[in-house]
Order: sequence, then C-alpha cells, then structure tokens
Amino acid sequence: MSAEPLLEVTDLVKHFPIKRGILVDRVVDQVRAVDGISFSVAPGQTLGLVGESGSGKSTACRAILNLIKPTSGSVRFEGEEIAGLGRRQMRPLRRQMQMIFQDPYASLNPRKRIGQIVGDPLRRQGVASGGELKRRVQELLDRVGLAPEHYNRFPHEFSGGQRQRIGIARALALQPKLVIADEPVSALDVSIQAQIVNLLDDLQDEFGLTYVFVAHDIGVVRHISDRIAVMHDGKIVEEGTADQVCEHPTDAYTKKLLAAVPIADPRESRARREGATSAG
Repeated sequence: MSAEPLLEVTDLVKHFPIKRGILVDRVVDQVRAVDGISFSVAPGQTLGLVGESGSGKSTACRAILNLIKPTSGSVRFEGEEIAGLGRRQMRPLRRQMQMIFQDPYASLNPRKRIGQIVGDPLRRQGVASGGELKRRVQELLDRVGLAPEHYNRFPHEFSGGQRQRIGIARALALQPKLVIADEPVSALDVSIQAQIVNLLDDLQDEFGLTYVFVAHDIGVVRHISDRIAVMHDGKIVEEGTADQVCEHPTDAYTKKLLAAVPIADPRESRARREGATSAG
C-alpha cells in the first residue's frame, strides 16, 4: 500500500448562515455543520465515518466532492488541492471520484431506464457510445448482481436493494479510484444490508477501490472499515483502527454508539448500555 494518501482532508469547515430580516436579510448566526475535521485515506483502504443523524457526515462528503463549496479548509486528491474548484475544473476529476447516495429511491431518475442511468457517466465523459456503451452497462449490471436484461427496465420495477445495486453500478461505471458511500445501507432491510456491504467488499478487492463509508451504525462500519472516524456535532471526536475504536473506545460518545449496536444476549446488552451511560 502506498505511503501517500489518496485523499487528505485538513481542517475542513462548512457553515451555513442563518438569516433574518423583513426587507434586508442579515446573518444572525451560523449552523456549524462541519467544524474543522481532518483525516486521510490511503489507496485501497476504507475509512468508516460514523455518527448519529445531524452530526455532519453527509455535509462533509458533499464538501469533499465539491458538490457544495466548503467554507474553508483543504481537500487534496492524489496530492492536488481540489477544495473550491469550479465545475469545469472538477469535470475531469469526476471520473476518479464517485458517490453512492443514501436513498435508493430518490437517487434514480424515475423517467429513465436503467441502461440510461448507468450509462450516463460513460456517455457524458465520452468514454463509450452505441453498442459498446450497452455492452459495458450490461457487464456492470451483471457484476453487481443484476441481470443484463434489466437494461430496459425503469427504477419502479426494482426493490430497494436492487436499486442500490444500480446506484453502485453507476458509481463504478467510470472505474473511479475513490468512492464515497453516503449511508448506502441505512434505508435497506437488515438482510439486504449484509448483501450490499459484502458486495462493496468484493468490489473493493476486485477493482482496488478506496472507500469513505458513511453510516450511523458502528457495527456495520466495523465490518467493512480499516479505520474509523467518529463524528459528533461537526467534529471528529475519535479516530483509529477499527479494532482500536470498537474494542478500546476513549470517547464517551463512541461508547454510546457501541452500546446502541444490538446483540443477542439481552443481559449483556443492558449491562453495556448502563456502562455507556455511566461513562457519559
């Protein structure tokens, strides 16, 4: 594994202004969605970014990819500063950085067929067209566990798990180096969650992908991550290897996240919750 990080985030900040006024809006306060986070991800690694809803995880992901402009801070991809780049400057980098979105229902255009949805990145970047485009899309569908004949179907004909597989195929179409998965399993049933996590694991081995995997369930994050960063109120409160964070947490918030992971033995679960409460 290369010593140079593929992605390096330093003091990333994203604040949203709160405005009030009748005739003239004036800024009266700010929502500190992301408040100075720093981390790096080496090629082929998975960083799990975990925290409860509202902790700033999704905002951080969008700021890293320049889908929203960060207030300040540095984002370096393969050593190149990308924070604040314009749309045209980001276009060639989009091939190397892709995103899997949280909601498999809202992230797919209901008016487009699956072949169009998965093939759009290839067509827009001028990678393939015509028969070659169709062949590559069908290969991608097959690789994520769907049938090539699904090419001409619409999103409403698929289950939630199948729709997320379509989203994964779209993210992989341009053979990116970095994939940011923004809570890709939170809207799915538990049995389907395991299938999607295992699929992402297999694809990482096959294509040498680097992941930033976002979730609120630290149990899911531990399964797929090499390192875990725990995010709370816009800040990273703890970071380390998956085993370090899950077996020897040092922050009270991390202990509460671990206590919320369901386990089979109700007595052990109750004891763990009580221990986390007293630690907090």
